[in-house]
Amino acid sequence: MTDQSHDRLLIIDFGSQVTQLIARRLRELNVYCEIHPFNNVDDAFLASFAPKAVILSGGPASVIDEGSPRPPHKVFDLNVPVLGICYGQQVMMEVLGGKVERGHGTAEFGRAYVTPTDTRLELLQGWFATEREQVWMSHGDHVSKIAPGFEVFGTSPNAPFAITGDTERNFYAVQFHPEVHHTPNGLKLYENFVRMAGFKGDWTMGAYREEAIAKIREQVGDKKVICGLSGGVDSSVAAALLHGAIGDQLTCVFVDHGLLRKNEAEEVVEMFRDNMNLHVIHADEAELFLGELEGQSDPETKRKIIGRLFIDVFQKYAKEIEGADFLAQGTLYPDVIESVSFSGGPSVTIKSHHNVGGLPEKMGLKLVEPLRELFKDEVRVLGRELGLPPSFIGRHPFPGPGLAIRCPGEITRAKLDILREADAVYIDQIRKHGLYDDIWQAFVAILPVRTVGVMGDGRTYDYACALRAVTSVDGMTADYYPFSHEFLGETATRIINEVPGINRVTYDITSKPPGTIEWE
Repeated sequence: MTDQSHDRLLIIDFGSQVTQLIARRLRELNVYCEIHPFNNVDDAFLASFAPKAVILSGGPASVIDEGSPRPPHKVFDLNVPVLGICYGQQVMMEVLGGKVERGHGTAEFGRAYVTPTDTRLELLQGWFATEREQVWMSHGDHVSKIAPGFEVFGTSPNAPFAITGDTERNFYAVQFHPEVHHTPNGLKLYENFVRMAGFKGDWTMGAYREEAIAKIREQVGDKKVICGLSGGVDSSVAAALLHGAIGDQLTCVFVDHGLLRKNEAEEVVEMFRDNMNLHVIHADEAELFLGELEGQSDPETKRKIIGRLFIDVFQKYAKEIEGADFLAQGTLYPDVIESVSFSGGPSVTIKSHHNVGGLPEKMGLKLVEPLRELFKDEVRVLGRELGLPPSFIGRHPFPGPGLAIRCPGEITRAKLDILREADAVYIDQIRKHGLYDDIWQAFVAILPVRTVGVMGDGRTYDYACALRAVTSVDGMTADYYPFSHEFLGETATRIINEVPGINRVTYDITSKPPGTIEWE
């Protein structure tokens, strides 16, 4: 948890897939909040956390079922505003004396429209400029009887109690999801709620920077810290923040596994060693990594090899740093949230995650995680506060295993060289057309297939490559970027003309969740 000087809002999570979005919307309003699973929130926790307001999230369960999730009743005795969202509305009604029933034709999934009642509500200021508001519904059960003290302030065709409130106790509940993009005016509802709760809106990156520096100094003292530096946004910001806090006590280890983009190793080392005066060890271990990857084609095997070698290499260089007691990691808040299942159950492994999570136990180091309270967009803002150049702050995400997962099938040095050149041309095209900042991530994948082509009067037998570019608001879902035919034609021509080894270019227009944005 962060410093107690901030007003804090508690989000009790009942398992909704979009609970993170609630937190993101609140952070946009400069309100500090934390998400905690319902089964971790008891009376002692509430007393310690001391929230200024509480939000009950949505979730997949039915309040009608025996053993379904419940918040502790003390939530409603804190004398602070409480807002229930979807399942949060239903569980609020059930706990406080209302009634919830099965769908029976009243389920709503997707876009819906809410109309107001005659009684106006402060929570809804800025709503209903027209006769109705578009919202996003996702419920099978429905509230059939509201709890004593509540009134109805909005209805939809299948939710007669779409917006309810008890203004005396400052309890409010909505059946829809204000946090999602498809409730266009949802942020205004959250803005009204936090204003009514008396939040000062003091959660800024300038304030966070000063607090984080003070906390790092308190935790580390005069000990030394090692930091794994990848050149990505998270590790770069973490390193810059640590350097601002402890200076020469920090040593960064940049593991160059030979799977980086064109000129990337040189750019990273130059920025941190030459421009920011950080102590950086450039661990050039390309031969080791590529040697062990030789002959491997299974994507999960490749990931595990890279992860194992990364730990081994990092440990080798860390031993050279005498007196290091701490390991710094660029852990973000979504990493923290996603590592805790609200139900305590296992989650499906989409892919092995490349990080140094095994190092602290193996090496006996204590962790320093100065970004663990931040979302990705907040990390970028903090990076600007720390003076990192825009070219680094605005970089597209790059995976830990690097080009290995953009090279399906066996990895060879020749294929990596081709891939680097094609990717450089593609990104250059995107920048030339002023599209880089409109795209969340773009890259080239070299396909494990060679095709016959004709170039001039000669026959070629070279690789095909695929271009990928996606848009995303939050990295939770992604859609392909709609390039013009002119752009794609121009880019394909440049790649074929400028990159020996490629004679065919395709564009991937699938939309994927983040776990499969990359090709493997």
